[in-house]
Amino acid sequence: MKKVISLTVLLLFIVSCSTVPITGRKRLNVVSDSQILPASFAQYEGFLKENKLATDVKKSNEIQAVGVKISKAVDKFMRANGMVSEADSYRWEFNLIEDNTINAWALPGGKVVFYTGILPVLKNTDGMAAVMGHEIAHAFAKHGQERMTTGILQQAGGLAVALSTNTKDSRTQQIWNTAFGIGSGLGVLAFSRTHETEADKLGLVFMTMAGYNPEEAINVWIRMSELNTAKRPPEFLSTHPSNETRIKNLKAYLPEAIALANKYNAQ
Repeated sequence: MKKVISLTVLLLFIVSCSTVPITGRKRLNVVSDSQILPASFAQYEGFLKENKLATDVKKSNEIQAVGVKISKAVDKFMRANGMVSEADSYRWEFNLIEDNTINAWALPGGKVVFYTGILPVLKNTDGMAAVMGHEIAHAFAKHGQERMTTGILQQAGGLAVALSTNTKDSRTQQIWNTAFGIGSGLGVLAFSRTHETEADKLGLVFMTMAGYNPEEAINVWIRMSELNTAKRPPEFLSTHPSNETRIKNLKAYLPEAIALANKYNAQ
């Protein structure tokens, strides 16, 4: 049984490894679009029914306009680079929700939500584009599908540990199960930080392709760091990179993002 699990995990890795366009990062994804997108779209519809759309029509329209502009740039990139079927699978939608939470998020398939609480931090249209590019990048890179794959592999790993120690004494079993839980948990956190950093980079490229000022992404995170004065956990115990790390990475990647955006716009 243990050998079957190990061989299954290895086979999944071999047949399901692909590359994220632009960044070139290798990703593992065993969840198909046909499996996840219907559920994602249904979840988004359910969320909109249970939450209030923003009453500020001007800001709502601005969010939607920025989302449409950046998603069109991404769609153009995909079609120019042999990703036609993937481009066809997205159902881009952008909504502003009346909520003081400082947040925005995206679901697989291109469903994006901004909360009104984040608007003062964004400050201007380029700030909106910075966060919009980041959220669209999560959908583009299929981070949601990858996180689901990680969960599946975690379950398989936990089962393998349980089977390999079932003949050991209870203390040995507890030690191994605890070690696996801590190790896999920290691994998932690091994986999530990788997604955030990748979305930051892709978001810079996408917002630049759409004609927005990428330098404003740096300013958004400077403003975010000024707001977030509460004590934060160590970065290795967080799902997101620290604000300081993000600012540093964005500054370093900015010249490459501009060069890539110019290259892709010329296609």
